[in-house]
Amino acid sequence: MIHLPPIPAPPLLRRWLVLIVITLLATIGLAALHIPSAALFAGLFIATILALRGFAPDGVNPRLVIAAQSVLGTMIGMLVQTSTLRALGGHIVAVLIVTTATLLVSIAAGLLLSLRRDVDPITGALALTTGGASAIVSLAAQFGGDDRMVAIVQYLRVGLVTASMPLIVALAFHPPHHHAAAAHPATAPWFIGLAILILSGTLGLLLARVTRLPAGTLLGPMIIAGAITLSGIAPGAIVPLPLVDLAYALIGWQAGLKFTLSRLKQVGRALPAALTLIILVNFICAGLGVLLAHLTGVSAYDGYLATVPGGIYAALALAISSRTDVTFVLAVHVLRVVMLMFAMPLFVRLLRRFTAPGMANDV
Repeated sequence: MIHLPPIPAPPLLRRWLVLIVITLLATIGLAALHIPSAALFAGLFIATILALRGFAPDGVNPRLVIAAQSVLGTMIGMLVQTSTLRALGGHIVAVLIVTTATLLVSIAAGLLLSLRRDVDPITGALALTTGGASAIVSLAAQFGGDDRMVAIVQYLRVGLVTASMPLIVALAFHPPHHHAAAAHPATAPWFIGLAILILSGTLGLLLARVTRLPAGTLLGPMIIAGAITLSGIAPGAIVPLPLVDLAYALIGWQAGLKFTLSRLKQVGRALPAALTLIILVNFICAGLGVLLAHLTGVSAYDGYLATVPGGIYAALALAISSRTDVTFVLAVHVLRVVMLMFAMPLFVRLLRRFTAPGMANDV
């Protein structure tokens, strides 16, 4: 038998260049297909392939991960506009009830997924939680979950919900055509958004360190950015999109570079159960949308778009094209993401009390 010598590992710089270039090309292609969070999905997919082929860097520097989480936190905080809060108006109690129910349903589905031996409770809960997919993936490892499985199941959820939304709308809901679509505010110059990002990241991380805020690398910048946005001093400011894409790519690389062939097989075995639960949660959330419409007086169409478990950009696109209550739909989605960011660290702490030590997967 002839033994071939092993192929030497390429230099580190070459591995990073290959990862960056291919991720960039994949991001451009996925963005052209209107795939949500294209850079994160591309980063995860390319990093996984290169890791399985032994051609990937060893991992992402933790400081870069913290910076990426800070970008995501700032981006979420800047969604909390005064117009968004006004859209909830006198419906805040009903919206809170239905939003809480939506989160509980998705978390319960995740705990059902964790009944499998190869999925621990924290990973299961994070994998199927609705809202803020990129943020949840970025914090999965920090919470003690398996960010590889969380990333794949989260984006399976987003993809399935986004793809099924037009079909469900066509079969079960019909736009009322009596609301005007919300006008898009003028966008501030890019350097204003960059300044807010730097300020929110710096003060937010300082706040997290001083207060020991759970998931502080994301929540701290989110709180500061939300306060700045609500103050009205920089209307229309957004985080520069190239920095958002870079943050997405870093989060995708963080999860993808950890993959091994054995772990990929384990994740694959869990996907049929995850897919079934995603479909179940989708139908339950559609029912919660009807309940929200009944409690608030909005149309069932708007109620469904507001409670759909993922695919916020697709939901907003449908609302805008149908000229329905876009601001209300956005407000409910933003509220759910903000609630999730504060509630999930507390839930994980509670879950750990009932989880046997060493239960998390370390494959």
